[in-house]
Amino acid sequence: MFCTRGIAALPPETQSKAGIAVANFSDFTEGDDPYGAHDFGALDMEGVGEKIFCKIDYYGDRSCMSGSEDPSDPARTYRVLTIMLASEW
Repeated sequence: MFCTRGIAALPPETQSKAGIAVANFSDFTEGDDPYGAHDFGALDMEGVGEKIFCKIDYYGDRSCMSGSEDPSDPARTYRVLTIMLASEW
């Protein structure tokens, strides 16, 4: 999991709440998730003046230098969850 500078600049309690909100997120929409991969989410949270985005990227190995050839295969894929403010997109 990776949090951007914008998330890191939030008060610790808000950061914790953001992590919990992302972990519990299930409101995927066709606009944010057109392929049904459930690898991107946008949510509103009290105390944050803009949307929070969460994005999962699929890499071929821990170097994160290239994409996974088969994201559905956990043995061949290293997933990274990024939590960011919408303005950081």
